[in-house]
Amino acid sequence: MKRSTGSGFFVVALLALLGLSTAAFAAGVEELVAAAKKEGIIEFYGPSTLTPQGAQALANAFNKKYRLEIRLGYTPSGSMFRDIGRLATEAASGAPSQWDIMVVTDAHQSLLWLKKLHMPFDYSKLGVDPKLIHYDNGSVSFSNQFVLPAYNQKALPAKDVPKRWDDLLDPKWKGGKLGINNATHHWARLAVGAWGEKKTTEFVKALVKQEPFLGQLGEIYSRLQLGEILLAATLTTSQINTARRTGAPIVFAEGIEPVVSPSYQAGVVKGAPHPNVGYLFSAFMATLGAQEIWAKYGGETSALIAGTDAHKYVQGKQMLYMTQDQAKEVDRLTNLYRTMLGFR
Repeated sequence: MKRSTGSGFFVVALLALLGLSTAAFAAGVEELVAAAKKEGIIEFYGPSTLTPQGAQALANAFNKKYRLEIRLGYTPSGSMFRDIGRLATEAASGAPSQWDIMVVTDAHQSLLWLKKLHMPFDYSKLGVDPKLIHYDNGSVSFSNQFVLPAYNQKALPAKDVPKRWDDLLDPKWKGGKLGINNATHHWARLAVGAWGEKKTTEFVKALVKQEPFLGQLGEIYSRLQLGEILLAATLTTSQINTARRTGAPIVFAEGIEPVVSPSYQAGVVKGAPHPNVGYLFSAFMATLGAQEIWAKYGGETSALIAGTDAHKYVQGKQMLYMTQDQAKEVDRLTNLYRTMLGFR
């Protein structure tokens, strides 16, 4: 009888605790929604592959979920590295940011973190899974890219498709046949991960000797599509999904490992004019509704969520994910490889 009473008391106490937790969570969301309503606007910086239509679809779903009428301004990225530099300059001068949140890769979020350009928030209070919260509460991860060499199926014979990373150093790619984009953090990830700095640095030196064509991701994709280059050293799923959607014959050289996997993360930046909308929107990006829209327009899902296309893709593969404790080394090596390859 005593056991029954004790057990009953435990259950009642547990239910009361859960009730308090739920109430606290609801109160936190409601308070932020009220603050966001007063701000009324969000300036959203994100990848150009999202498109204005995709950005507006996110805004519509966000407004529907929280019963808001927030107006969204969308700035498609040109060069994330350059634009973060611009943000840092503005912050140093005391000027407000032109953006509220930046949706960029984890490597770029690490740069924001290192430069103290985040406005942290306890996203767990909004129901975000702690494993998706990074950089000392500065950002929320919601999707994964995959990075591999890519080629034009109509221009490159199957026998010439690379089967390992070292195949990029074959002399047949010398003299502008190989394209390398300015996302040099792709190589930095290999250096802090599976390869180590010595091997990766020697590899990048060898790439330079190939006399590659240099450009931004979008430019390398376009050159590959036009047949002006035969192979891209790295492209991301963003470009591959664009090709699939438009019927372009650009595909990954599948089977190469390790597979580099940057994550897209949303974070509120220093000097954000509408931070409360930014916090709420960053948390929203980790919801199922936002993930469905991102998958439709960006073509990517989270490798951390079972059942998603990304989660299925990574099974049995050697993957490289970036962690917060690698941030300083990735930043250093990204800059080193930018210089070595000739990017300014």
